[in-house]
Amino acid sequence: MHSDETLADVTITGKVSDEKGEGLPGVSVIVKGSTQGTTTDGTGSFKIVAPNTDATLVFSFVGYGRKEVVIGTQTSISVTLAPDDQTLNEVVVVGYGSQLKKEITGAVQTVSAQEIKDLPVSQIGQKLQGRLAGVQINQTTGKPGQGISIRIRGQQSVSAGSDPLYVIDGFPITGSIGQMNPDEIDDITVLKDAASTSLYGSRAANGVVLITTKKGKPGQTNISFNTYAGAQQVPMRGRVKMLNAVEFAQFKKEYYQDQGQAVPVEFQDPSQYAGKNNDWYNALIRVAPVQSYNLSISSNTEKSNTSLVAGVFNQQGVVINNEYKRYSLRLNSNYNLSNKVSIGFNVAPSYVFDNTPKTDGDRGTGILFNALHTWPVMPIYDANGELTKFNNFPGSTGNIFAYPNWVRAANELKNETRNTNLLANAYVQYRPVAGLTLRSTINVEYLNSKYFFFNPSTATNFINVPIPTTAVSIRQSTENISWLNENLATYSKTINSDHNFELLAGFTQQRFHQDFTQIQANTYADDRLPTIQGALNIDRSGSPDNNTRSGVQEWSLLSYLSRLTYNYKGKYLFTAAVRSDGSSRFGSANQYGTFPSASVGWVLSDENFLKPITQVSFAKVRASYGLIGNNNIGNYSQYALVNNTTNAVFGSNVATGAALTSLSNKNLGWERTKQFDIGLDLGLFNDRIQFVYDFYTKRTSNLLYAVQIPQESGFTNFTDNIGEIKFWGHEFSITSKNTTGKLQWTTNANISFNRNIVVSLAPGIDRVYGDDHITQVGQPFGMFYGMVKQGYYQNADDLKNSPSIPGRSAVGTIKFKDVNGDGVITYGGDKDDRAIIGSPFPKFTYGLVNSFRFGKFDASITGSGSYGNQLWVRHLYSTANLDGVFNMVEGVKDRFRVSSDGTVITPGKGMFGVTNGGGNYTGVERDWNSSQFVANASYFTIKNITIGYTIPPVNKLFKSARLYASVQQVYVFTKYWGGPNPETSANGAGTGPGDNLSQGVDLSNYPVPRTYTLGVNLNF
Repeated sequence: MHSDETLADVTITGKVSDEKGEGLPGVSVIVKGSTQGTTTDGTGSFKIVAPNTDATLVFSFVGYGRKEVVIGTQTSISVTLAPDDQTLNEVVVVGYGSQLKKEITGAVQTVSAQEIKDLPVSQIGQKLQGRLAGVQINQTTGKPGQGISIRIRGQQSVSAGSDPLYVIDGFPITGSIGQMNPDEIDDITVLKDAASTSLYGSRAANGVVLITTKKGKPGQTNISFNTYAGAQQVPMRGRVKMLNAVEFAQFKKEYYQDQGQAVPVEFQDPSQYAGKNNDWYNALIRVAPVQSYNLSISSNTEKSNTSLVAGVFNQQGVVINNEYKRYSLRLNSNYNLSNKVSIGFNVAPSYVFDNTPKTDGDRGTGILFNALHTWPVMPIYDANGELTKFNNFPGSTGNIFAYPNWVRAANELKNETRNTNLLANAYVQYRPVAGLTLRSTINVEYLNSKYFFFNPSTATNFINVPIPTTAVSIRQSTENISWLNENLATYSKTINSDHNFELLAGFTQQRFHQDFTQIQANTYADDRLPTIQGALNIDRSGSPDNNTRSGVQEWSLLSYLSRLTYNYKGKYLFTAAVRSDGSSRFGSANQYGTFPSASVGWVLSDENFLKPITQVSFAKVRASYGLIGNNNIGNYSQYALVNNTTNAVFGSNVATGAALTSLSNKNLGWERTKQFDIGLDLGLFNDRIQFVYDFYTKRTSNLLYAVQIPQESGFTNFTDNIGEIKFWGHEFSITSKNTTGKLQWTTNANISFNRNIVVSLAPGIDRVYGDDHITQVGQPFGMFYGMVKQGYYQNADDLKNSPSIPGRSAVGTIKFKDVNGDGVITYGGDKDDRAIIGSPFPKFTYGLVNSFRFGKFDASITGSGSYGNQLWVRHLYSTANLDGVFNMVEGVKDRFRVSSDGTVITPGKGMFGVTNGGGNYTGVERDWNSSQFVANASYFTIKNITIGYTIPPVNKLFKSARLYASVQQVYVFTKYWGGPNPETSANGAGTGPGDNLSQGVDLSNYPVPRTYTLGVNLNF
């Protein structure tokens, strides 16, 4: 029985000191079993209001041991914290709450802002490269603000995407994190297994990335200004080596000579082009500046804390006329209205302007690809120093394509995007009794995107389009709004100090709405007035992606969730969770999905039998199993869709009509992933060495797929849930404090092995083909597929005694393996000789981070890599076209050559064949997909080297300052010969990394630059 005095609020003051008796600033002081807390100020002092005298205060600080003090009759408390290398008492953000690191039973990894704060990059993903086991982060393109591909544990789907779910301050967003200001981030937690992700239900199959933004630090006011400026350049290493003007003319001369034809006058004397080389690719590249400015203000009083981060980022791309600007603001505020009620709100508006020329894409569309294979004898500038408009060598030279000026195209084409974003949330929290917290939040995400493309009559990004051309404009307007309401109850209880419970329950509701409008116009009288009114024609026909159209997309989600965590004496751990999602994306007969999970952990180091082994400072084993989903199946896939633009002709009259374009499927549902994980967390030598291991296996079933159906139905396919893929893998990470004296050196290393295999597809279907890939039962997903190259036919006997292509093989032409052994080389059909010839998946990925501190100096080196994967060198089908209609890679100088009378001039170096006979022979090497196009893409990249110096406080000027110099994308160690970026992957349009059926394709995308920066951090 407690007295009224015991139950009354108690105000406690005090001071926290280190082992030397000096005040410790920034120590967390929390009332145990609640979220009420503060931190010590610059002198180590604190003030906190506790609910009663029975309350316990918990003191914790990174690098020091945790301490608990019962208030009792005390009104002033002095605490001394002792150094402790263990980080087990760190609080880690997990889904819908937080846990002590020691008590986590799932596969969770956290990166704090402190670890990545001085990496001068524009995107969050770039900061995470090399730091996370089991998380493959590739920079597929160097476009500012774009190109970061994040994949957790190799997860993928046939058509439902592979991107993880991003959750910012508890809000699962619908957009991208690529345009978020990295300086706003406090820490990032990656949830990898079902136990940690199941509370996100039908959206969690690809993993979850939790981002926590900066909050005000209690007990102190801080102002900081961070800025850096630098220069970017494209390294020469790895650039595709093309023929220069003299070499190209020499090739053309030999081409005609080998075929016994007269050499065109333009190529009779290749030396005439000496000093007149036109490097079209290099003409598009420049050294470009980058600048960043960030101002942060945080403050705290007894009743409130506030954090404000304002940022300006300006990056000029290394391709001419490429500009990227970002203006961002984030305001996070929390208020304690009383000991029981608190409220808060976060608001984060941002504006992004991006103008990127049509750099990426396949032959004929992407300017960089086009520049590679444009003849180097064609002039970039005319005799007056002006950019040429059009290059058209006579047809007698083999020039069958018309080439506009790509430099003019990059400068004159507008390809602008303006994005206005708003991310906001507010909450109210009520603690009616000790241990119980009720919390309700409302979250809003808004995007207004304006896109404008204008192709004037004087330029184009297409080949074979004469200048002047038809001027075209495209205007797109996209407006997205998503809101989320969450209502959660959390109850914590400790019984006899040994049994610790926490129960979470709640429901959430989310809705998304998008309005999209596109207007395409063409034929302008004046390029200077590209308005809609200035166009002679509004395009209302054509392909779905290139005309005037509008549309609406909507989805909604209603969910119920619950989680129970329990531990006994902090060493026997158990967690169970379940979520039920009702989604508008699912069919009417399959409206709800339930996603349970359970996990256990055992802290071995707390057991008496392990305590004598003093070398082991911490050991925990954990295991989990659960079901999670992927609902990225489209918004209306379950319905029978109608096309209302179908017209019919009755006599001389045209009548509008409508027709079904797809069949309905009321049973359509989410993709399911069942996942098992077992892990070991180990600390050795007082945690000087920390080791983490995870093994996982998972099966994804109910894959969304367009199943082929009989044509008698009037349709070609039917969207259904079919098939199954199995994934498994091993993850290792280690942190080592190599030296702890005057020189402090810490190493973080990780390596991951991810595998997958297709267990089944649709009934009667055992394989799915892509342009260069195959997905086949019994094999990994999306493998490279084609002919197996075995060299070239060396002589007449070799041709006679080897399987060949009837009418298309000759001495010096490419030689393929007869896979089916029938004596004839066949591409496709019943006697197909194609086979699996490579994989876009690495055998393992790895990362390495070394951090150093010596006095006031600090340094870090970050690297990441992969081994065993290949890339499809797509540009070879143009840049190694032996008919000479394009410029070619340098290696064709060492091709197989045969004279017009059949005499072998040279067998070459085995990479390229003869030019004799024209397309009937050369077309096989160019057009038949084969291992000729597959290249080893293993790499290790030194991502960043940073060196810093901390300046001591200057009275009345600043508390601290740090100067640093940094190099990003320092060097790429690789044998990959197809281009500068072994991390690349692109779709045919060059607008994304390629779908899951067609990964690992190199289209000579926008290069990733090396960036040199100088920066300063000032704290006031």
